[in-house]
Amino acid sequence: MSDGHRPSRGASGESSATHAAHLRGLNLDRVLRIAVDREDAFTRAELIQASGLSAPTVGSVTTALIEKGVLNDLGTAPSRGGRRPGLMEFNSRHGFVAGIDLGPTRTRLAVGDMRGRQLAVRIVATPIGTTAERMMRQLTAELRGVMAEAGAPAPRLLALVVGAPGPVDLHTGTVLNAPNLNGWEEVPLRAMMQQEFASVIIIENDVNLALLGEHWQGAARGHATCGFMFVGTGIGAAILIDDTLHHGHHYMAGEIGGIAMSPDHFGDRSGPAPRLEPLAGMAALRHRWDPERSQPPDRWFDLLMEAHARGDERAKRAIQETATYIGMATAQLGAVVDPSVIVLGGSMFAEPGPLVDAVRAVVRGIAQTPFEVVLAELGKEAPLAGCLLVGAREAQRALRQQLKLTVRQRTLQ
Repeated sequence: MSDGHRPSRGASGESSATHAAHLRGLNLDRVLRIAVDREDAFTRAELIQASGLSAPTVGSVTTALIEKGVLNDLGTAPSRGGRRPGLMEFNSRHGFVAGIDLGPTRTRLAVGDMRGRQLAVRIVATPIGTTAERMMRQLTAELRGVMAEAGAPAPRLLALVVGAPGPVDLHTGTVLNAPNLNGWEEVPLRAMMQQEFASVIIIENDVNLALLGEHWQGAARGHATCGFMFVGTGIGAAILIDDTLHHGHHYMAGEIGGIAMSPDHFGDRSGPAPRLEPLAGMAALRHRWDPERSQPPDRWFDLLMEAHARGDERAKRAIQETATYIGMATAQLGAVVDPSVIVLGGSMFAEPGPLVDAVRAVVRGIAQTPFEVVLAELGKEAPLAGCLLVGAREAQRALRQQLKLTVRQRTLQ
């Protein structure tokens, strides 16, 4: 007689079911990876060829993925002499990702699909003069508006990536220090954002994200080992080695704004050692050109470039002195990393000009191993592109894990 309960499995039965669940999960993972990588439509036959799996296995996996909305069924393609093949594509809007590029004056927010393609973007003034918690609440409200524009409901937001203007403890998601944001020391940014969204939250340094963006869509495409020099309100660098970001033991790799540029004030001499950021940042350049700060704050840089073009000696000297420090630091970064290219970005390098040429000349005069020094192609959009790229990768990973867990649970029931 039956007591209404399913008979218990023996050890061999449980082991067999576990193995079957694991195998089905691997097959699903393989098919889904191929589907995501295909920008255009594809057939089951193409999936069979690319995956090496059997026709029944691919048929079973694709049917399940279509039922879940992960793949779109596009109907049948024209016949090539036999049965008309069924067409399908990866549904890149099955889930969504979002990015916040947090800046000292402007913050960029965007929502993208699961391939990282931007669907909606908004640029807002960074809410300064308030606490980190209130700032992020205001920016979160703005992000929800961008999500509405993109047609991305909160339950389908799979990953959110925030770029912070300072070093980040990747393990805890804490912004260790953001000197250009008042009061931003040891800010638990991931924990703050987890109170707002149920998605995966990733906090990353904004210069690291800028390099990832340029590596994906900009000036560093095709360069496995490369660097990024950001010069604006602050100075920072990012390093990619064999297509992988280098963060360092304390997550401080690339914080070159603090490197000493002279032996002055060491030993018995008083005062701090001259460091790169105070010597070569935008504030230093302005001081060399406009020490009385008599020129409009939103025009002084353009006026400097115009004066340089006229041959003004003071303008030429200000640019050359600043470029010398930046070129020295760029060459030193190249000596340590041995990259094929270093990208120049930030507000100081928003467009081609004498600063870029002068930095290149300094690097050529110092570097023992040649590498390219190029201007960023994405400009101020580079960190946001990096946000969406990282978000898309995480969303795809999360989707694969979710689907494999579902397969495992159903198989073991």
